[in-house]
Amino acid sequence: MFSHPRLSNKALAEFCHRLGVETEAGIDIRRSWQREAETVRGRAQPYIAGVRDAVIRGESLSAALADTGRVLPPLFLEMVRVGEETGTLGRVFHRLSNHYRRQSQMERAFLAGIAWPVMQLLAAIMVIGLLIWMLGFVAQRNHGQPIDPLGFGLIGTRGLLIYSAFILTVAACIGGLVVAMRRGVLWTRPIQHAVFRIPGVGPCLEKLAIARLAWALHLTLNSAMDLRRIVPLALRATGSDNYVRHTDQIVAEVAAGHPLHIAFGRTQAFPTDFIDALAVAEESGRVVESMGRLSQHYEEEAATALRTLTVLAGFVVWALVAVVIVFLIFRLASFYVGAIDDALNTTR
Repeated sequence: MFSHPRLSNKALAEFCHRLGVETEAGIDIRRSWQREAETVRGRAQPYIAGVRDAVIRGESLSAALADTGRVLPPLFLEMVRVGEETGTLGRVFHRLSNHYRRQSQMERAFLAGIAWPVMQLLAAIMVIGLLIWMLGFVAQRNHGQPIDPLGFGLIGTRGLLIYSAFILTVAACIGGLVVAMRRGVLWTRPIQHAVFRIPGVGPCLEKLAIARLAWALHLTLNSAMDLRRIVPLALRATGSDNYVRHTDQIVAEVAAGHPLHIAFGRTQAFPTDFIDALAVAEESGRVVESMGRLSQHYEEEAATALRTLTVLAGFVVWALVAVVIVFLIFRLASFYVGAIDDALNTTR
């Protein structure tokens, strides 16, 4: 699952921008990818160098990119193929650059919004670790008798190591789960479906997914690509199995000759306003233009939804901080009340 590196949205935006400028300027594709192989750093570099070598051997760009695994997202690979087939590769690169730039901006906004609550949570975790470590010195001054006001059974350096290992394990599991969900790993699908049903969170994620769907439809419907190829690509662009799981059903409906709004609507998984907009667009024969406007509309709503998600995530982190603080207060208060009560009973 994690064997292949992945370029970040920011790196993809810059990558596509450079390729778009060079392609429209008429620079030879072999020179462009030679430059990219020298520019890209990290674990992705060998894969980009492999594309360069394949292009130099005379292979098509889409064929060369097929060996990059998960380094480049499916939307990128499919749109490059479309660009080659239609002679619009430079324009495709520019559109992809704008798309990944918007995704990067939304990611930065989200991370900036939760940075302070996360720092507070880390501070609370460090305070507990420091207290566990200091209890070891207290035990040494108390003739080796341990004092454990937290009730964890963790004292001194050994206790701090166990506590740190536990925290790092939890963090690694959460990080692994996030990465697995972003890559669409099979076992995370029930989790994605459950998250979509959470009040407040589900509608926000829906807007983000539908914004990507409308954008992908706008981009692909403006090409000569067959609808049976467009549908899986657009659904994968949502990044959510809540919609991807309906791919076979929608493709079957399209293959049977049904219009897109019927095919999407029969799944009962997509918002009513999206289906209505798609129906009007198909009836007017202006699907590409309508999907472009709809994608902009949903992107604005997605930005608002992301701010809502940021607030919710910050609230959850602050709630965790509050739980930690309240727990510490009650445990310490309980310990000292018990100590005072023992002292009073001894003096009687």
